[in-house]
Amino acid sequence: MPTREPYPSHPTKGWFLESRIASYRERLNQIDEKYRQDCLTYRRKTESRKQLLKKYKQDWQITNNALIRKTKSINMAVDVFEQSFLRCEPEAVTQFFSFVLNSSRYPTWIANQFRLQYNASSHLLAVELVLPNIEVIPAAKSYRYIRSTDSIRITKQSKHAIRQLYTSIISQITLRAIYEICSSDHRRTVDTIGLNGIVHSTDPATGLAISPCILSVKTTVEDFNQLNLAEVEPDKCLKHLSATVSSSPEEVQAVRPIINMDMSDPRFVSESDALSGLDQRPNLMSLNPYEFEALVQNLFSKMGLETRQTRPSRDGGVDCVAFDPRPVLGGKIVIQAKRYKNTVGVAAVRDLYGTMQNEGATKGILVTTSGYGSASYQFAKDKPLELIDGTNLLWLLKTHAGVSAKIIPPDNWKDPIGYEEAPY
Repeated sequence: MPTREPYPSHPTKGWFLESRIASYRERLNQIDEKYRQDCLTYRRKTESRKQLLKKYKQDWQITNNALIRKTKSINMAVDVFEQSFLRCEPEAVTQFFSFVLNSSRYPTWIANQFRLQYNASSHLLAVELVLPNIEVIPAAKSYRYIRSTDSIRITKQSKHAIRQLYTSIISQITLRAIYEICSSDHRRTVDTIGLNGIVHSTDPATGLAISPCILSVKTTVEDFNQLNLAEVEPDKCLKHLSATVSSSPEEVQAVRPIINMDMSDPRFVSESDALSGLDQRPNLMSLNPYEFEALVQNLFSKMGLETRQTRPSRDGGVDCVAFDPRPVLGGKIVIQAKRYKNTVGVAAVRDLYGTMQNEGATKGILVTTSGYGSASYQFAKDKPLELIDGTNLLWLLKTHAGVSAKIIPPDNWKDPIGYEEAPY
């Protein structure tokens, strides 16, 4: 509130008393008028301030309500995402581990690009990781200034040193990616990790862009967590994990991927496709056992093997016998094909290994419409066994036989007893 100025003292004596009294009264009127005007100004400012404060409160309330709604929406989305992740839904699992890998901080010359695929039945996470080219290794080993000629002498690194440095770099990147996945998976949604390292390059023969796989590794989370990464040598650690690494990375020599990456899992079709009847792809689960074995035999024939299908019974656990005609590397291969809805247990892999030894074969291949658990991959490690799950089977059919198939078990489907995976 404004305050009134103090009144001047009243004149009581002196010359021209009347004029002094008139001047005094005029001064009083001025003080009263100024006080009145100050009070009006104060009330106007107070009212304006109240209106502005009311508007600020209304704006704050609108913003706060919007923030509360947004927060509730985000929290609800996080809760839904968490439940989807706990149910091991592939989209939620791949999104979670994308968050994990994207949070990594690398030098600018490392792209940190990847693709993920998750198989819920076997708890297998497939990773396709983009590795840097060998050009990131500097060609110069050292620089020396020559004072007499005012020049710089460059000592180049040997090709062997460049290859060693490059192998160490891509090995470290690979181990780091696997470590980040394992250390962040507190819910144990992943049992097995398969990683393919690719590089973007140019084919010197054609000039076309290529992305060959130069590194491939598959490991169980249990085996990887037993490593003491602080003390290992990266390249030797990958060798311990039975990884395949290109012997000539400078020539971008590709290696065979241990796991095939097919980003869109073709085993699943939307409900509308299944109900409308528009999906004309053959369903592998609708075939009888003999037809499924024949399909697998034809597939491996398309892949260049000489195959023979066994009789429906008394086959000694062998569904198909194949012969690799290549000298030295070739030999007899026994193949077993199993139509399963749930994860195939390790007992089937053990039986295949026993059958392979009994037949005197050089390799055993187990093909299924479902997937495998970590125990199966762990048993097959360092053995001449290859496990092909449903996703890879459909990819092989599409790639080598031109057959676009699907895997949809009937509602009344029951897996054969004896090879089921233990409850997860």
